[in-house]
Amino acid sequence: MIMRKRIIEVMGIKTIQLYDKTKINQANLMFSRRQLWQLLIPLMIEQLLNALMGMVDTMMVSRVGSAAISAVSLVDSINMLVMQVFTALAAGASIICSQYMGKRDQKGCNEAARQIVLTVTVIAAVLAVVCVAARRPLLSLVFGSVEADVMEYSQIYFLITALSYPFIALFHAGSSFYRASGNSRFPMKVSLCVNLLNIGGNALLIFVFQWGVAGAALATLISRIVCAVVVMWFLRKPDQPIVVRDYRTIRPDFGMIGRVLSIGIPSGIENGMFQFGKLAIQSTVSSLGTTAIAAQAMTIIFEMVNSVGASGIAIGLMTVVGQSIGAGRKEEAKYYIVRLAAYAEAALIINCLLVYLCAKPVTILAGMEAEGAAICLQMTLAITIVKPLFWVPAFVIPHGLRSAGDVRFSMITATLTMWLCRVVLSVFLMRYCSSGPMGVWIGMFADWMIRGIIFSVRFVKGKWLRFQVV
Repeated sequence: MIMRKRIIEVMGIKTIQLYDKTKINQANLMFSRRQLWQLLIPLMIEQLLNALMGMVDTMMVSRVGSAAISAVSLVDSINMLVMQVFTALAAGASIICSQYMGKRDQKGCNEAARQIVLTVTVIAAVLAVVCVAARRPLLSLVFGSVEADVMEYSQIYFLITALSYPFIALFHAGSSFYRASGNSRFPMKVSLCVNLLNIGGNALLIFVFQWGVAGAALATLISRIVCAVVVMWFLRKPDQPIVVRDYRTIRPDFGMIGRVLSIGIPSGIENGMFQFGKLAIQSTVSSLGTTAIAAQAMTIIFEMVNSVGASGIAIGLMTVVGQSIGAGRKEEAKYYIVRLAAYAEAALIINCLLVYLCAKPVTILAGMEAEGAAICLQMTLAITIVKPLFWVPAFVIPHGLRSAGDVRFSMITATLTMWLCRVVLSVFLMRYCSSGPMGVWIGMFADWMIRGIIFSVRFVKGKWLRFQVV
């Protein structure tokens, strides 16, 4: 009982002694319960939509064949590495803008937003040019020798999806501005419409025009162009907290860009190391054959789906904590981390159970081969059991710490646990213990557990409150 009580306290479910109740005025909180849910529910729905659409996308591509889904899975490993750069910059944007919002400094917030738009556009354009020009050497370097048809599909998919980088970067940045001001409904609506456009494009280009992998990539490119245009167009409207317009007049403010990058670079390194680790693991998985690659690809989709509720809450936590820190309400920031961690834990348990119940029907609908489906279901069961124990303190609590500016500690911790636990252990298990793709998840479970303990201790000690971003 004592050990169980301690685990509950570390995971943030028990609120006693984790913040000073005497300093919390329930009648004067920055976010009421209603306001919290108005922020969190659209975020959870958006995460669910993105994950479900990713699952549908995978299922549609799988109808082209195992080589096609393997190619998409391999290229998406690289694409996700690039996306993490944009996610990190968007996180920096959300943190800085939310703290300006907490300080009630709209002018500073708008100027920060303009500099963020400039920064992400330049970075994304450079990355797109590099990836398009060097796509074949990159694929060969990362994945080595794969089957000829898989490599051919990979090059096609990589070429077209790389062209979408500037557009998805602008969408992430624009969405972060809305979330920083507490408006998560608008990005959700745009995401819904664009995902439906992507699925419709897949259906048309894959099944009607028979363009296969190229059709899936084109649908992705078109949908990302649309989402960027819509978000940036609406940011021009003056009757909202954050306004970005007159793009031609934007000139570099290196002081502001430095503040953005001081948040974005550590987060980008953290996310980049995470994706590099996944690539190292994926490279090993690819050597196990097409069946293992397909099973791992579908399992990753299931794992993404069962995180949607908790991930949405974690994203919302950045706005809540950022505004609390900006307003100088540090005790409220602690209170909200504890409260939203409890919400995330409940959401995670429910989602994991629902995904496991739906996993077998999905593998059947996806047309997976029996062997690959069996491996996938085995890994999904393990995730369903282990994830609710460790995931929230490992991934939700750090969002709160980063929102206060504590990004370097997060970067160092996440990078070390990623490489020492997830990569080294996973590769060892697959190569020397014949664990198959299950070795990936054993390493991941170890990463979650150690990371969760470290971040929980960091939160309790309160060192993350000593940072200042704006």
